[in-house]
Amino acid sequence: MSEQTAFNLSIDEQDIAWLSIDVPGEKMNTLQAAFAAEMEAIFTQLADKQSTIKGLIVHSLKPDNFIAGADVRMLDACTSAKEAQALAEKGQQMFQQLSDLPYPVVAAIHGPCLGGGLELALACDYRVCTDSDKTRLGLPEVQLGLLPGSGGTQRLPRLIGLLPSLDLILTGKQLRAKKAKKLGVADAVVPETILLEVAKSFVEKNAGKKKSKRKASTKEKLISNTGLGRKVIFEQAAKKTNEKTRGNYPAADAILEVIRFGLEKGFEQGQQKEAERFGELVMTSESKALRSIFFATTEMKKEHGSDAEPKAIANAAVLGGGLMGAGISHVSVAKAKVPTRIKDVSNDGVLNALKYNYKLFEKQRKRRIISKAQLQSKMLQLSGGVDFTRFNHTDIVIEAVFEDLDLKQKMVADIEENAKDSTIFATNTSSLPIHQIAEKAQRPENVVGLHYFSPVEKMPLVEVIPHETTSDETISTVVEFVRKQGKTPIVVKDCAGFYVNRILAPYMNEAAQVLLAGEPIEQLDKALLNFGFPVGPITLLDEVGVDIGAKIMPILVAELGGRFQGPDVFDKLLNDGRKGRKSGKGFYTYKGKKKEVDKSVYKLLSLNPESKLAEKDIAMRCVLPMLNEAVRCLDEGIIRSPRDGDIGAIFGIGFPPFLGGPFRYMDQIGIKQLVEIMNEHAKKYGDRFAPCDGLLTRAGIDEKFYP
Repeated sequence: MSEQTAFNLSIDEQDIAWLSIDVPGEKMNTLQAAFAAEMEAIFTQLADKQSTIKGLIVHSLKPDNFIAGADVRMLDACTSAKEAQALAEKGQQMFQQLSDLPYPVVAAIHGPCLGGGLELALACDYRVCTDSDKTRLGLPEVQLGLLPGSGGTQRLPRLIGLLPSLDLILTGKQLRAKKAKKLGVADAVVPETILLEVAKSFVEKNAGKKKSKRKASTKEKLISNTGLGRKVIFEQAAKKTNEKTRGNYPAADAILEVIRFGLEKGFEQGQQKEAERFGELVMTSESKALRSIFFATTEMKKEHGSDAEPKAIANAAVLGGGLMGAGISHVSVAKAKVPTRIKDVSNDGVLNALKYNYKLFEKQRKRRIISKAQLQSKMLQLSGGVDFTRFNHTDIVIEAVFEDLDLKQKMVADIEENAKDSTIFATNTSSLPIHQIAEKAQRPENVVGLHYFSPVEKMPLVEVIPHETTSDETISTVVEFVRKQGKTPIVVKDCAGFYVNRILAPYMNEAAQVLLAGEPIEQLDKALLNFGFPVGPITLLDEVGVDIGAKIMPILVAELGGRFQGPDVFDKLLNDGRKGRKSGKGFYTYKGKKKEVDKSVYKLLSLNPESKLAEKDIAMRCVLPMLNEAVRCLDEGIIRSPRDGDIGAIFGIGFPPFLGGPFRYMDQIGIKQLVEIMNEHAKKYGDRFAPCDGLLTRAGIDEKFYP
């Protein structure tokens, strides 16, 4: 038998050539360097039959994807920029051959068409997409610290114009089929059942001729196609990009440089520059860190948190109609597609949760992501009330009530009385140990912690917290359910603060110490924004709520000891009505979207602000205690691996992704070097900076977190 190939060519009775893609043994089609030889053979076959072929249709034999991109593992195997550059050049060459065929070439796209997949499609004359929700087109390379290396930076601007292509390539955003057609990336959007027929009609209508070049609009001729117009666009784009990346992501600057170079010097030279810069980016520490996140999340999708088989969840319920409850019900219906019932002590609470859901769905309708009928059908999946009606049909109940142990224990008792024996009780607590909540349960094996982050519909992480007697089946079932809600779950040990809040607390405490030492609020926030966090620590405290911080700290101190004791500022702030954004003032004042430092807070805390520390020193002071605590969590088994610790910190609190997470960052600094830095800080600022035993041991035997 002949060896299976990824690309296969056939020619039908109407003299139309069909190039099918089906990577053997893989769920997703990805492009690999090894396929170059297969494609060479196909181009030879096509050349032999050139005089008779009317056109070529490229399509996938996978049921739900076109090409999800290039295989990222190839890049990890590269040992030099030259090697990576050669990969890009090979891709460019292959797609150029496709583009040079003398008859119409049509890409028939269903499912993800991303990265190298879209670059292949851009080399075709026409792109026909299905209207399925699975169909997505995009160039997400920037999210891996790279740029599109096989012609994408040169072909897309020439196809749809400079401004929209900058938006797509710099953000890595993915387009739904209708949006792709509106922008000119796709030529037609059709139901899946007629995809190949329509692709065929494009060949028949255009047999014997190639697609003519797109005509630039008058606006584009004035703006993008003049030297001055382009200069202004690139300057603005660079300024906007730098505000976002703060110079931490070299790929963004490289994208701007390569697109500009290609538009000024021509397509071929643009491709050369693209391949060269691609090769350089592959070898950067930022791209390596971002690729490690990609590999980690891909690996985690295959794990269930235990060896047991997960049970199917057909019905869910949420206790509490507040912000958390409303968000949890939303992802249960919108993403997991499970009918969900909301219970609250008052009808108003239920109503608020339903309104919250309606607002989110209405936003999607306005953006034409869903239709009015789909909005109505999703709202029908939600119901609610003040009693336990229909709870006897529920497979999982997620509790999102106040952080009060007695109340949460009462909820467990209520569910055990009103639901099935097999119903899982998942508690969304940010600080209370799960074993305490399960203490009086009749069926403790069904009780588990699910710690969501706010706002639930946006934050990607959920901590899954089993206590000593949670069953393996319960763990697997909730891990699978959380994943269906569109989240990344990490399984953590039952302990005060779990993992994310436990490493966040020392970071926040140190930020408060820096503030009390006289650093201005905006200086402190800016230092950590420039370090790579999405928000500064003082803004974060305002967003989370000063009252929540005040509640969590004593729990952590009681359970974990004095190192969690932060400076005494909470009472002063709360007595002055400063809860943060929700009360209109904290360290900042909030009026609509306007936010500014409330200078009167300095007087309240008896401070004379004056900037004395360099930004890098402020950032290190805040980050070191977080790193120390992360190592303790690993050594105490709170997290199962450095990988889980990195993903938890990046997805839970926005630890800078380009650093790869706390553990990769510590490896990057070097453990010995880190211990020295911590010892210096301990001398200067106190024992809270002393490196923990785990760091000292690893420094002694020269051991890394990632071998």
